[in-house]
Amino acid sequence: QVQLVESGGGLVQAGGSLRLSCASSGQTTSRYALAWFRQAPGKEREFVAAINWSGGGTLSTLYADSVKGRFTISRGNAKNTVLLQMDSLKAEDTAFYYCASTYQYATRNAARYDYWGQGTQVTVSS
Repeated sequence: QVQLVESGGGLVQAGGSLRLSCASSGQTTSRYALAWFRQAPGKEREFVAAINWSGGGTLSTLYADSVKGRFTISRGNAKNTVLLQMDSLKAEDTAFYYCASTYQYATRNAARYDYWGQGTQVTVSS
């Protein structure tokens, strides 16, 4: 059973930075995708970023237009950990951030992800 545990959320002022981490375990193959989604109160869950990787390293990354150039998704030093570096944060980035995993190729479609973490809150004050 795949398990995902997020950490790193918190409160930050607009223009600041935060780094989220997602520790994954239980994948049965070395080739899978991890993604970040977010959901603000009263809004639908939306795609943030995703990374495809295999045992040989990162294959590709994918970003939402709203975060491109400000957020960076990467593999962490710890095995099976994905990071989301969030810079130049804006008030509209405030949301609950979720890590998700799929054995399919990374996609912006939340329905294609089979496993989800519990999420972590990010609050950006203006």
